[in-house]
Amino acid sequence: MNTQKQTQLTKWILTYLPKKNDLNGTLVLEALAGDAGFRRYYRLNTTPSMIAVDSPPSKENNLAYAKISLALNSRGIRRPHLYAVDFTQGFFLLEDLGEQLLQPLLSSETVGNLYSQAELMLLSIQQSPLDHDVFPTYDQAILTQEFDLFATWFVKELLGISIDKQAKSMLNKLCNDLTTSALSQPQVIVHRDFHSRNLMFVEDEKLAVIDFQDAVIGPITYDLVSLLKDCYVRWPVELVELRALSYKQQLEDSGLVSVVDDETFMRWFDLMGLQRHIKVMGVFARLALRDGKAGYLQDIPLVVTYAVDVFKRYPEVAAFGQWFEDQIMPHLTSQNWYKERNEPSLSRLIEQDDSK
Repeated sequence: MNTQKQTQLTKWILTYLPKKNDLNGTLVLEALAGDAGFRRYYRLNTTPSMIAVDSPPSKENNLAYAKISLALNSRGIRRPHLYAVDFTQGFFLLEDLGEQLLQPLLSSETVGNLYSQAELMLLSIQQSPLDHDVFPTYDQAILTQEFDLFATWFVKELLGISIDKQAKSMLNKLCNDLTTSALSQPQVIVHRDFHSRNLMFVEDEKLAVIDFQDAVIGPITYDLVSLLKDCYVRWPVELVELRALSYKQQLEDSGLVSVVDDETFMRWFDLMGLQRHIKVMGVFARLALRDGKAGYLQDIPLVVTYAVDVFKRYPEVAAFGQWFEDQIMPHLTSQNWYKERNEPSLSRLIEQDDSK
């Protein structure tokens, strides 16, 4: 942040700092690690501490953040309290929820309890009213635009592979098939990035959610697959399926879906996961190449592993799977940042617990 912007932000903070937050001497802005967007976060030396956000209006949809924050609060969803906002300058004052993300707390011993909490939060989010004034629709145009990130940023820009006419036709068909599956599902409020780095464990031993400004009305399995097939955490396939079907029962009990057979639900879930992970390959490549965030390259191997799992399960995506294996994997595995991911198993997790 340049000196002029820091001066503007500091002046704004001092103007709108809540009276209950005592300032400990001269205001200090401690820069924090950012997210995948253009927002910059600063912890303030107040009691209790607060978070100031510099969120460029030309890059981020700040109005959406504020509206969705209020909508989640009305459902009793724990999220950072919004104390002040300046839409013109792109400044926020938020509650400081601490630094404890869910991800480092996850283990074979804790996953059951922590994911149950996350699923209860997700169920409450999905029961929110479908307010089109707050949440845009996750429609075919957006799904297609996201899918196209894969060809542009992952295949062409990152790996330097050209896509011939036949491959382009195959990708178009896959995009249509995955979009049709997504739109055939019951539509609910979708956080759109519901995973272990966007869930926080706060001092009252409850979960809070962050990074929700891209929430939409969309497919009912989207957030569930984001959680259970987390791009940063890998669980055994058996555990993922067990939790997915258990959540399906909760959806049926709550009336969010009518009774649906397990095979249909898992097909929704897996194909939704494939759509998400194809998109994420493009997003991670773009973050590395355009935004200089090369660390995301280390997360691509797990995303690829999830996609390959689905290739092997569903004949309708086999053509894409074969093309990916033949054309993409040789280029991918030659990258110095690419490392194969081992498949975890329930038996291995049990053995690890027994050895403690």
